[in-house]
Formats: sequence, structure tokens, C-alpha cells
Amino acid sequence: MPIYDFRCRACGHDFEALVRAGDPPVCCPSCHGADPERLLSSFAVRYAEKTAAAAKDSRKRQIAARKDAIISEEEYREKHDKGLD
Repeated sequence: MPIYDFRCRACGHDFEALVRAGDPPVCCPSCHGADPERLLSSFAVRYAEKTAAAAKDSRKRQIAARKDAIISEEEYREKHDKGLD
């Protein structure tokens, strides 16, 4: 059963409606206007895919941050260990 997003041309109200063949035309639930504009609907993303993508991004950021810390520590050692030689 397709659910579509609509925007009422009369009042600007955004709403969703179930549209089936043979049903009467969709009306705005706010002002009962009979001329809604059908909008492009966004697609659904499975939660597992979204979680996996977020975890992968987090790992990348952690690795980059760790690399920065290692470089910073090495630079610190180079500057401060020169005087000890």
C-alpha cells in the first residue's frame, strides 16, 4: 500500500496519505482542500545499514585522531630530546 507525501496548495500543510486505486481523491486533513501537490518521498534506510555506516565513520575518525596524537607525541619528543643528547 503506497503512502505518499503531499503538500496542500491552499494552506501549505504537509501530510502523508495512503493512496489506493479506486479511492476518492486525497484531501488536505487541515483545510479539506482538494488540490494537494504530491511530493517526492524520501526513501527508507534500514536501521542496521545506518548503524553500520555510523560505526564505520566513527572508526575512521578515531584512527585519524590517533594518528594525529602519535605524530604530535613524536614531534614533542624530537623537540625535547635534542637537548638531552
